[in-house]
Formats: sequence, structure tokens, C-alpha cells
Amino acid sequence: MPEQYGHPIYRITHQGEDVTQNFSGRLMRLNLVDNRGLDADELDIELDDSDGKLVIPAHGDLITVAIGWNNSGLVNKGIFAVDETEHRGAPDVISVRGRSKDISTGLIKKRDWSWHDTTVGQIIQEIATEHDLKPVIDPVLGGRTLRHFDRTGESAVNILTRLGLEHDAVATIKAGNMLFMPIGKGVSISGMPLGHVSLKRSDGDNHRFLQADRQGETWTGVRAIYYDVPGAQRKEAIAGSDERPFELRHTYTDEQSALHAANSEWLRRQRQASTLSYTLALGRPALLPEMTFSLHGIKGPIDAVTWLCSRVIHRIEDGGYTTELELETKLESTE
Repeated sequence: MPEQYGHPIYRITHQGEDVTQNFSGRLMRLNLVDNRGLDADELDIELDDSDGKLVIPAHGDLITVAIGWNNSGLVNKGIFAVDETEHRGAPDVISVRGRSKDISTGLIKKRDWSWHDTTVGQIIQEIATEHDLKPVIDPVLGGRTLRHFDRTGESAVNILTRLGLEHDAVATIKAGNMLFMPIGKGVSISGMPLGHVSLKRSDGDNHRFLQADRQGETWTGVRAIYYDVPGAQRKEAIAGSDERPFELRHTYTDEQSALHAANSEWLRRQRQASTLSYTLALGRPALLPEMTFSLHGIKGPIDAVTWLCSRVIHRIEDGGYTTELELETKLESTE
């Protein structure tokens, strides 16, 4: 391994107590998944318990994790609540799985919601305030008006996820903040640019480039149906071309909401027309979803694309540390 990287290191605390030394010689695998949006970040730790001395953590216990290299230091990767444990053998092994602590119980409790003549920003502000979170909202997205937004038996997380889908936004909760920003804008919670990373073929262990039409035909746009309430007429809003549009299942209450939803789905389909999984031979703990990447020296169609990161997977096992990037096409319209 190159001298500038040294060897991978980590720090793990359990219920506020640093237990890193307890894992010395026991850590078999540490996987950490950093997701974009409201999919909870995931932690998976596997430990050698062949001597039977380890204690299985309790459900709900809090684990904090930092990873990095001995020559460059640690990067904090968040707090996780234990939601699954397993003990198997022989030889005896303990597996601990957790999800990011940012999603509280209150956010997943189902209830009825109703807003009228409001904005996207006002809805997010109300939910954030109710759960003691700081709203960080893009002013353009936040200013979009909604005539009606009614939902029955849905959680706050579902509401945020739906708003994110309908407005092509990153809707997520990180470090006490409720973030609602355009996908591809590439800014942190503080509003600072996340940055662009240039990679060459020698940086990677392996890659998988995929171009696929998952629907069996080439869609030229997206159609959303809405009803003109005064005339009770069924109408449609189109993003892209109406030659062969994909039709959204949900029926909207007004033209503007339908158009936003159609545009959002059309942008998503264009981004996912080409995808790339790329595994870095030497992990980089500072890489995050929504960062952009360019590749050099692999293949023309891959090198020609600016890539947008949707997920980062960090793996420490067998004495090594790798980072896998899940990438989709960065669209010019998201600049």
C-alpha cells in the first residue's frame, strides 16, 4: 500500500464510551452506507467473538463511527442507533447493524396532513419546527406554491420524500438540519460547495457502467394528470416530448403541481439513463453523495460524462479500506 496512505484506522464509541481498543484484532468487517435523501445511512459491523468475551449491544444503543487513514486522520461519519444484532457460530461472530440517528420516532409516526394555499417551504418549515430541526431550504424550491396538499395516514418522512420526488430535490435530515435542495446543486448543509473530484483508472479496483432502458422502450417525456377544478376537466401536463411519455400514477389538483412532478420525474429518468458504480482501491472518507466526479482513461462514453454521486459505501475488511461510488449522469440543467 502506498506510504502516503499508511493503513486504515477507525474510532468507535458505544453509548459515549470509546470502545475502539476492544475491537483490536476482532474487527472482521465494517460497512458504512451514506445515502442521498431520507433513506437512513446504514452501519454494519462484524466482530470475532471466538473467545466469548464480547457483549451484544442493546436495541437502540448509540454508536458513533469515524474512519480514515493513519497518515491523514479520521473523518466523522455520524451516529447510528442499533436496530439489529446477530450472534452466530462456530466460530462465534457478532454482527451489529444500525441506522443513522437523524430520523427520530416522531418523524415516522403516521398521521393525517392538510395544507391549502401554501408553499413547499412553509410545509418543510412547519415539519422542521415541530421536530426541533433547523430548516435549510432552497429559496426557489421553497417558494413554489401548492393549492392543496392533503395526505392521509402518512409520516413526516413520507411527506418529505414525496415533496422531494415531486420537486427533484434532496430531502434529508443531517446533523439536526432538515435539508431541501435541488438534486445536483452540490452544496453542503452550510451552503458551501461540496466540490468536484477527478479520478483516473488507476484509482479504481473495478467499475460497472450501465446504459439501460428499464421500461422496455425509450420514453420521450413524462405526463402528469390533473383536474381543472372549476371545469372538472381531466387535463395533462407534459415534461419533455409527448410522443411517447411515461404517465405518472398520481392525479394532481392543479396544473403547476402536475408540471413540477412531471419535470422532476423526467429529470430523474434522464440522470439514470446511464449509471456507473466505481470502487476506489484506497478509500476516501470525505466523499459524500451529491459530489460530482469525472473519470479519465476508462472508456469514451464514461469519460465524457460528468457524474453525480447518489450513494457512497465505505468498507473496511481484510486490513484494507475501499470506497464504492454509485453515480448517475449530472444534467446541465442542475448546474
